Formats: sequence, C-alpha cells, structure tokens
Amino acid sequence: MHRITGRAGGDSLIEMSPTDSVNDDINGYHQHGSSGSGSQQEQSGSPVMPDVSVETCESLNTSLVSLAPSDHSDSPPFETQTLERIDDLTGLARKRALFLKFRSRIDKQQQSKDSVFFRDGQRRIDFVLSYVDDKDGERKLERRKVYESNLEKVGLELETEDKMESEDGKTYFVKIHAPWEVLATYADVLKIKVPFKANDIPDNSEMPMNWLATPFRLPEHIMHPEPDYFTAPFNKSKSDFFLIDDKETFFPPSTRNRIVYYILSRCSYTREDCADRDKKGIKRLLNNGTYSSAFPLHDCRYWKKSRDANCESERYNLYRYWAGFGSFFKEQPLNLVRKYYGEKIGIYFAWLGFYTEMLFFAAVVGTICFVYGFLTFDDNEWSKEICSEEIGGEIVMCPLCDKKCGYWKLNSTCNSSWQSHLFDNVATVFFAIFMGIWVTLFLEFWKRRQARLEYEWDLVDFEEEQQQLQLRPEYETKCTNRKLNRITQEMEPYLPITTKCARTCLSGATVLFWISLIIACIIGVIAYRLAVYAAFASIMKDNPTTQLQVVGPLITPQLATSVTASCINFVIIMVLNLMYERVAVWITDMEIPKTHLEYENKLTVKMFLFQFVNYYSSCFYVAFFKGKFVGYPGDYAYMFGKWSKLRNEECDPGGCLIELTTQLVIVMTGKQVWGNIQEALVPWLMNWWGSRKARSHPESLYSRWEQDHDLQGFGQLGLFYEYLEMVIQFGFITLFVASFPLAPLLALINNIIEVRVDAWKLTTQFRRPVAAKAHSIGAWQEILNGMAVLSVVTNAFIVAFTSDMIPRLVYMYAYQPDGEMNMKGYINNSLSVFNISEIPLANRPEDGENPLWFNSSITACRYRDYRYPPGHEKQYSHTMQFWHIIAAKLAFIIIMEHVVFVVKFFVAWLIPDIPSDVKARVKRERYLVQEYLHDYEVEKLKIQLSQNSQDGCTCTPMIYPSLPRHEVLSECL
Repeated sequence: MHRITGRAGGDSLIEMSPTDSVNDDINGYHQHGSSGSGSQQEQSGSPVMPDVSVETCESLNTSLVSLAPSDHSDSPPFETQTLERIDDLTGLARKRALFLKFRSRIDKQQQSKDSVFFRDGQRRIDFVLSYVDDKDGERKLERRKVYESNLEKVGLELETEDKMESEDGKTYFVKIHAPWEVLATYADVLKIKVPFKANDIPDNSEMPMNWLATPFRLPEHIMHPEPDYFTAPFNKSKSDFFLIDDKETFFPPSTRNRIVYYILSRCSYTREDCADRDKKGIKRLLNNGTYSSAFPLHDCRYWKKSRDANCESERYNLYRYWAGFGSFFKEQPLNLVRKYYGEKIGIYFAWLGFYTEMLFFAAVVGTICFVYGFLTFDDNEWSKEICSEEIGGEIVMCPLCDKKCGYWKLNSTCNSSWQSHLFDNVATVFFAIFMGIWVTLFLEFWKRRQARLEYEWDLVDFEEEQQQLQLRPEYETKCTNRKLNRITQEMEPYLPITTKCARTCLSGATVLFWISLIIACIIGVIAYRLAVYAAFASIMKDNPTTQLQVVGPLITPQLATSVTASCINFVIIMVLNLMYERVAVWITDMEIPKTHLEYENKLTVKMFLFQFVNYYSSCFYVAFFKGKFVGYPGDYAYMFGKWSKLRNEECDPGGCLIELTTQLVIVMTGKQVWGNIQEALVPWLMNWWGSRKARSHPESLYSRWEQDHDLQGFGQLGLFYEYLEMVIQFGFITLFVASFPLAPLLALINNIIEVRVDAWKLTTQFRRPVAAKAHSIGAWQEILNGMAVLSVVTNAFIVAFTSDMIPRLVYMYAYQPDGEMNMKGYINNSLSVFNISEIPLANRPEDGENPLWFNSSITACRYRDYRYPPGHEKQYSHTMQFWHIIAAKLAFIIIMEHVVFVVKFFVAWLIPDIPSDVKARVKRERYLVQEYLHDYEVEKLKIQLSQNSQDGCTCTPMIYPSLPRHEVLSECL
C-alpha cells in the first residue's frame, strides 16, 4: 500500500495512509526474514523498477542481507555499505530507486517505524533536529558538529538518521534523548512541580441535577488522564521524597520536550575557546539555515493508535474526542490538552471554551431583543408615518449631495426605516445595559476559573519563578554589560538606560507612523464614500433594478455606498494586517525585551493597538462622526473645505444606526469567515503540497519524525494570533453591541466552529509545539478589562447620539402636541424646513437630476435637524428642542454609565477572584510540603546518625524528643 494524502471520510492527511500495507505488520519494518520472491515484492507494494532482471534483484537482495550489521548501535550506516555494492550492480541513476525498493524488506531494526524511541526501543525521542546539506555545507557542518558535541557534554544523547533513511534522500534527522540525570537536574533548575502525595481532600463539587450534563460529557479516562496529587517543586537532592515509580515515565513527554528545548536554546555552537558569546541557541541555528527544523514528536498517527505498547497515543484520543466537528457540543478534555501540549495552550483553550459558554447567555438575550423589535413592527408609529402617502409621500426632502442629487420624497426610505426599527428600539437600551453587566460577570467568573486551573495545573506562584527570573537567550547574547541582580546576587546582563530609551522612542515612532497610516486609509475610504455617493445617486436614478419587486426598493445610493465602502475598508484592513505583523515583530525584537513574558506583553500591546485602530476606526466614524457635522442646506460643511467639493456625509434617512449595523456585520463576519478559512485551508494546502514527493513511496518507509517534519510549524507566536483574533471579536460584541444585538449570536456560532478548527489544525496539520507554561492569559486580561470599561462608554454614546431613542423620548414626554404618550407627529416635528430659493447655486441639482414629480410649485424642502423655519427672527438657528435633546442625551450617558459602573463594581466586589475551596487546597498543599519535608529531613537525619552510631558513636538520635507533633510542625513553620 502506497502512502497517500487523503483518507475516506474527507479528512485531509499528509501523513501515512490510514490503511496499513499487507506486510506492515508492526507499523514499520518486517519481523521476518528479508529474502522474498517476486510475488512478495508485488504484495508489499514496493515500486517495480524497469530494466532490472530478476537475477540482478535476487543477487542484490542477497548482498543486502549479508551486509546487514548485527550490532546497529555502533555499526556505520547500513546505507553506506549497501550503496557500495549497489554501485557495482546497477548504474548511478538506479541506485536510489533500487535501495528504496528493498529497504523496507530488510530487518535492520526490530521496532515500529512509527515509534518515538531510539533504535534500541528503550530511549525516548524527546526532540528532533533536521538539516539538509547545501552549498554552504562546510561552515554549517562545523556549527552542527560543535553544537551537537556541546549537547552531548551537557548530558543529552543523540542518534542520527542518515539522509538515505529519509523519504527524500536529502534530509538528516538528529534524534535527541534526555536521560534521567539531565531531566532531574533541569527540573530542579526550572522548579517543575511534581507529585509527592495523593490528594486526600474529598471532592464535593457535585452540582445539583448533574445528570442533565451527561450528553455533554466525555469518558472519565479522557477527562482525567491522571490522578490528582499534591505537588512540590522538584529537588534533585531529595528525589526519593517524590512519588517516582518509573524514572522513564515520571516526567511526561510535554515536560521532557520543554526541558530539552530549554537546553537547546542556551547551548553554544562555538568552541569553548571562542570569545563570541553571541553564537548560541537553536533559534539562531534555525535562522542561519544550519538546521532546517527543530520539533518534538507526536506520539502516534492521529487517526490510529500506535502499535508500540510504550507509546501513549494521546494524539489519537485528542483527535477522536476533541478535534472532531461531531464533538462540538461536548466538553473539552482540558487536562489531556494540558498534558499533551503544555499549560500555555491548555489555558488558551480553557479561556476560549469559557468565553464561548458565556456567549451563549449574551446570544440568548440579544436574540430576544431582536425578536422584540420584530414583533413590535405594528407599534412603530414613526415608520408608519414615513411609509404613508399622506405624510411621507407629501414631504419633499432636500438633496443629499451637490449637483448630482435631486429632491426626493421621505416615503422612499420606508424599507430602511422598518429595518432600523429591528435594532433601534427600547430593547436596545436594555441590551446595552445588560452587556455592560455581562462583560463584568464574564471577566470575574473567568478569574475564578483561572484560579482553579492555576491550582490544578501546578501554576501557583509560577510567574515570578519561571518567567520574571528567566532571561531570553537573545537578551543574554545582545547585552554585553553586566550588573549585580539584587534578587539572585549574581552578575547578569542588562541594557543601559540610554540605549533602552533610544530603542523605545524609535519603536514608539514606528507605531505612531503605522497608526497614522491606518487613519489616512480610513480618511481615504471616507473620501471615497463622499465622492461616489453622488455618482451612485445619478447612475441609480433611472436604473432598471429599482423596478424589481423585492430587492428593488432596497438598492439605494446609500446602501450601495455603504456596502462598497465597507468592503473596500475590509480589504484595506487585511492588507495592513499582513504588513504590520512583520513590523510589530521587528520593532519588538529591536527593543530586546528581557524575559519571554515581557516580550509577549510588548508585542501584544503593539499588535492590539494597531488592530484596534485598524478594525474599529470605521465603526467609530459611522457611530460618532457621520451625520453629526453636516450643516444645513444654506451652509453645508465640507470635509477639506469647500474647495474639495466633498460635502460631509449625511446619515441614511432611516438613521445612522442601521449603517453602523451594516458596517459591523460586514467587517465582523468577513473577518471571522476569512479567519476560519485561512486557519484551516492554508496549513492543509501547504502540507498537501509539501508531501507531494512522498506519495509514491511505500508506507513502511515513512517514520514518525518524517511524518512530523512534513507538517507545518506552529511557531512561537501561533497562540498569540489566536488570542488576538478572539479579543478583536470580543471588541465587536461589546463596543458596538447596542447597534447589533445579534452580534453575540454570530460570535457564538463562530466560536463553536473556532474551538474545533483550532483543535483540528493543532492535532493534524501542525507539528507538536514545544510545551510551555503560563499561569494566565497574560496581557490579554488587562486588555479585556480596558475594553469592558470602554464598552460601557461607547454603548451609552451609541444609544444617545447614533440611535433616535432619546429624540423620540423627548418628543413623547415634552413636545407631543396633544399631550398623549404616543409618537404621532414625530416625523414632522423632527424635520426642519428650508426655502428652496435660498439654496446656493453650488448646491442645487443640475438640470435633469430632479424627479419628474418635482415642479416649481414646490417652494420648500425638509432636512433632519431642529432649526427655526425661514421667516423666523432666528431662522435656521437651532431651536430650544435641539438643546433639550442634547441635555437629555448627556443626562442619559451619565446615568447609564453610573448605573452600569456601580453594578459592575458591586458584582466584582461580590465575586471573589479565588474560590474558597481552591484557597483551602493551596494552603493545605503548602502545609503538607512543610510537614512532609520536615519528616523527610528528620528520617534522613535519623538514618545518618544511626549509621554514625554503628561506626562508634554512642549518641541516641533524637530530634525534638519531648515535643508533641503539632509543636514540631509549628516550630518548623
């Protein structure tokens, strides 16, 4: 059976075929003799070479078997000996093909080709380096030789697979194993927590009516892959204090690859006598091409368990129970995710899952508000007036642009008025207030969930020990100055304040330049809207599409301008994103952050600031600027002055809220759809293309490290972009949710897909990332808090200034002529009058632009504003009602903000950040660490004194002979 790139059911693969070959009895090499007949060759699926006689093949086969070394660990590469014999029998052109034909039939190593162990089947492969010889081979060969020698000096064990062992015949693979001594030493250095006692606190977390959650649960062995223990930082000198059953399995693979990567990132590739300290770390070797890749191995193929009994096959379980789209309603096996990928990736999926759960409640309330707007269509008095022939059909409106726009009747906006009511109603205010409280509940409950994960995943007190005190290798190599660290009392590198300030200033200037570029692009889009509106108005005036039964009334110049401008803005956003990502990484590297935590925080701030301006600026324009600085028919305002002839844009006659909704839907939905396609399709296509050369080779030749090598690298910033995508979405559903109550529902649907897409691509399309620890979501937490506060302000302003809610309420309570609590007469009240004869020539419609019904008997037109009519002593100045409405809007903003903030702070104070049971468990664990360490030291001292007494000492070994146990513990504490 040949290796393929696809499997039944539509799963796209670039690894081995899910169907084993007939002779692939152990998922790799044969366990029987190597000689075989021609029929056996056909059955194995090996490619049959042309122009080679059977006698030649049998002779070569006998030669290959005779050359097979008995001791594989010390013998030279089998391929080297074999190819010398092949060279005598065939031409150089057939050498490689003939070797591949017979290689799978040679019993060189009695183990699975899909194994994650060395050739001896005992030592686990913790990391793999790959490289290809090229024209600059001598320098790179010297670097590799020194680097690998230095790795062996620190205790790592290496095993190299010759290039003839690879499916492309070019790639060397260096397999790395960390023995117990190395793991124990660096676990002590990194303060990795390991179990010392089984957890004896009873679990009383059963929820009432827990049986209702049964359909959403996963099997117990998947949800809880290992027992619960009390843990303490590993101490090599006290290794017998911890629960070590088997040294080979004591540290899980994720911890092992994390330790090995720590060593690789700090190991030098220059000789000890070389003074160039800058040349160290696997990252620099990857950048200069010395190695082509470095990665830990997956433990099996994702669709099938490994046949090696020593392999855990956790990848298979993740694919089956987590990454499948059929599991979208199931809980996530977070403990297994954390065990396989590390805490940093586990925290991301825990946050994403919790965010999706909380979105469900916001989506339900938002949908109810939308349904309320739909059901109250009949109560929409102002829309009825707009649509009626008696009122809307008699009101002549002033032109919306100069020259190319004619007069129009108000009832032409009937459809947009009804559409606006779906989102601009009383429920909008309620939903804006609800979302202000929801975002607080989300953040507070996440803190509790995060605190529980910190304890369960041994991340308490992790930040200071693991991140703040560990320097980045790049910082260590680029900072030549040294100073005393007051905490560690050791000399460490530091960046002079002058250099730091200069780099920070340059970085800040670059960020400001790019933000200015975004704002310039947004201004360009606004200018586009102003310029093309007149063109659309002229073109669409007599367009046949306006006569269509259903969509005809919907196709308006306002809609065409808004949709095309939003699409152009979306394209600009995507292009600027691609450009700025590289710039942000470059300027962050230039600042030389001290620790990995500082590096991620700096990059996070830069990228979010850019994305914030990039994605939200157009929405801010529509919400708070469009239609607010228009002027009136006799004195219009222009964008760059009257010379530009770009008259400031007016709102859609149905209100600016419906335009904000349109903008939000296009940008938010477009980003989510494009993001999911890009995340899923791009890695799959790249993997498919990268594995094209291996499709004709026998499956049994495709080793575990080759399979992973053909996958895409997840990258150091892979998780960063996932967070950024979700935080930008969070901004859409909080900052502008008052304009579109269905935004949480769209986000919920996207996130249900996002969880499985991220799981699928991480499990099937990417190499296994290096495990990393993280006790929280980092700087994103503060960004979410800031957006939560800002969302209260933006939604209050949207309700007050973008929607027509406040003007309607002011009219109903203060200006209704009959004194009734209804909206009759609101439309006529909200429109001001202007004398057509007073319109300047520059603003008047050109000949032929006015509709057929317009004639000289029409002497006045209406416009949206509150100004005195012509003939009044204060004609065209604002009326008192205008100032009353402004006062009501400001009062609403103040009241809404204070109400929501009071509730937010009360809820935040009411909900503790750390659950009480977690506090108790943390205290008990610390207490037990002290107790057990005390008992351990006492027993150790007793044994030592007992041994000394046997050597002649007559002293009785007694520690605190008269003190009760609790006094001993208290004194110890």
